[in-house]
Amino acid sequence: MDINFNKNEDHNKLLLSELNKRLGQVHLGGGKSRIEKHRSKGKMTAHERINYLLDSGSKSIEIAAFAGEDMYQEHGGCPSGGVVVKIGYIKGKQCLVVANDATVKAGAWFPITAKKNLRAQEIAIENKLPIIYLVDSAGVYLPLQDEIFPDKEHFGRIFRNNAIMSSMGITQISAVMGSCVAGGAYLPIMSDEALIVDKTGSIFLAGSYLVKAAIGESIDNETLGGATTHCEISGVTDYKAKDDKDALDTIKNIIDKIGDYDKAGFNRIEPSKPKENQEDIYGLLPKSRADQYDMHDIIKRLVDNSEFEEYKAGYGKTIITCYARIDGWAVGIVANQRKLVKTKQGEMQFGGVIYNDSADKATRFIANCNQKKIPLVFLQDVTGFMVGSKSEHGGIIKDGAKMVNAVSNSVVPKFTIIIGNSYGAGNYAMCGKAYDPRLIAAWPSAELAVMSGNSAAKVLLQIETASLKKKGETITKEKEEALFNKIKDRYDNQVSPYYAAARIWTDAIIDPLDTRKWLSMGIEAANHAPIEKPFNLGVIQV
Repeated sequence: MDINFNKNEDHNKLLLSELNKRLGQVHLGGGKSRIEKHRSKGKMTAHERINYLLDSGSKSIEIAAFAGEDMYQEHGGCPSGGVVVKIGYIKGKQCLVVANDATVKAGAWFPITAKKNLRAQEIAIENKLPIIYLVDSAGVYLPLQDEIFPDKEHFGRIFRNNAIMSSMGITQISAVMGSCVAGGAYLPIMSDEALIVDKTGSIFLAGSYLVKAAIGESIDNETLGGATTHCEISGVTDYKAKDDKDALDTIKNIIDKIGDYDKAGFNRIEPSKPKENQEDIYGLLPKSRADQYDMHDIIKRLVDNSEFEEYKAGYGKTIITCYARIDGWAVGIVANQRKLVKTKQGEMQFGGVIYNDSADKATRFIANCNQKKIPLVFLQDVTGFMVGSKSEHGGIIKDGAKMVNAVSNSVVPKFTIIIGNSYGAGNYAMCGKAYDPRLIAAWPSAELAVMSGNSAAKVLLQIETASLKKKGETITKEKEEALFNKIKDRYDNQVSPYYAAARIWTDAIIDPLDTRKWLSMGIEAANHAPIEKPFNLGVIQV
């Protein structure tokens, strides 16, 4: 191994260490003291509930763990959006579990909480996955009610989705394991079946204090909406559990009896591990996002037997298109080539840039995968489309539009892994969040923005200095440098994968070695949902 490999390895393993450290912190939710207070009530934490519910030793993936990271600081923060979401297995069946974290503001709903819950429901709807809600929430966080209550993608959309999923035949089970108040009370009752834990679970549209204020009635919360009331008097809930574990065991028994699902029929054979050492990824991926490397080397460490069939290998070389298998599943891979390449005409093309020919090739390959019913995997390390007179005269906008069209209209499931750069329209063409990937994850090395921090800072600096000069201010070299660094630091923070993950622009930041697990479980989830419409590109300019 050369010195650069070792430097890259050290850098990427430090990024991984930082990821694990941050995950450990976010998994503490509201902090150790609040966890102990929560447990003192005889309740398990959100993570403990999910881990008990999922099959012991089985694989699982967590969605949007960093939601809310460094947001709402003036309100005390909202770690992980105050809710935990995982895809895993219950009695061998793949399910999605959503659990309120009552150690974070008593499980109150912040704007990011609603966004995360809606993302969880979107995954369940797209893949027709059974969804289990473990409810323990004080309802809407009132100081931010205007950002969560009335709009289309706000709190009310969740109950609309409950109804839509029910009409689609998607299993929904709710367990009320703590507070469940006001509008939130509709969620468990709009599920197929609802459980409630005795003495700790409660459901009502208004609690005892509000009832007293509204109509003058004096009543305690347990009598108003506890387990006995709703299981024996109102009939609102279907099962009464003695404690958290009893409720979770009941859910397991219900899931165990669900019939099999109609499959999409994606091709799978016996899985094989890559022949190349997967850990080499840490050394192959450059420390600098500007450095070149060969994406073929990364692909060899992600696919079964390190084997793939490359489509149009000699044409449009800044995008690699190939057929392969990941954990036995047949996939079509669209990956940005980050190595400087030479065309047949002897011209050099920059790695990570989408040229006319590479966009044309990718469009055709995406169409082929749709024709053959092969899921698509996008490996992003893209700086954008090629600019300049030659590209413009060659119709780069038209060729780019073809690729975006193909990605948009693709009917096979799409999965996106952001390995490095994800800039500008390159993010769109390579199936960014706006293009409905079933799952989208980033490596710790990822950067998401309109352009790199360095490029953006130069553009913004020009605007800023021009403005200052108009005001008659003298710009010295030192002042210009200080201004550049200030702009770049602010922008660099925004291109961080954690900034993106906090806002759920990605579903997770993952260890590169977990990529195969994410893609495999994602395709397995997608196999629950047969393709219901034909592939049609609509009107495109040829």
